[in-house]
Amino acid sequence: MKTSSAVTAGHRGLEDSRIYKLALTGLFAALSYVVFTFLQIKITLPGGDATSIHLGNAVCVLGALILGGFYGGLGGALGMTIGICLTPSMLVYAPKTFLLKLCIGLITGLIAHKCGKITHISDKKKIFQWTLFAAIGGLAFNMVADPLVGYFYKLLILGKPAADITLAWNIASTSINAVLSTIVAVAVYMALRPALQKAGLFFKIGKTDEAK
Repeated sequence: MKTSSAVTAGHRGLEDSRIYKLALTGLFAALSYVVFTFLQIKITLPGGDATSIHLGNAVCVLGALILGGFYGGLGGALGMTIGICLTPSMLVYAPKTFLLKLCIGLITGLIAHKCGKITHISDKKKIFQWTLFAAIGGLAFNMVADPLVGYFYKLLILGKPAADITLAWNIASTSINAVLSTIVAVAVYMALRPALQKAGLFFKIGKTDEAK
């Protein structure tokens, strides 16, 4: 009977954790949408295309650090994709946006939780180092993939001249976004982590093998 009760309690705890993650995924999606849509500096490019300086990617990274790669990346990706979909001229980029932003979360989560196990350690220096490594990893991927995928995407849809014109601008804006998002995401996570722990809203992600 005791074993059965323990198993039931374990299932309930797991279910509660999933519900909590889903709720926070929605919250991060909303935050990502607001940051990406209303706090961006839009740059209009030749040919009617556009790029922007924004902190939407920081939300993807922060979500992955707090919720894990999938849930955090999903929240950030959904928010920015909705923002893209509500801008008719940018609608064609929605699939690319969703995929790349989800990947930011997955890579950040992989480094932070699989390699660094940041939710299982208490050494502030190590937490900071792995948080920084994770943010850099996720955003470095985006810094390379976003302009390249965008180039070939535009090549297929808009033709070579338009793709060539916007490539340099996209590389520049993506690089700026990566630096700004790394600084913001790491700073916010390091400040928010103790508050989440005190409030009982901090949960451990993944398994530990004698945490580093």
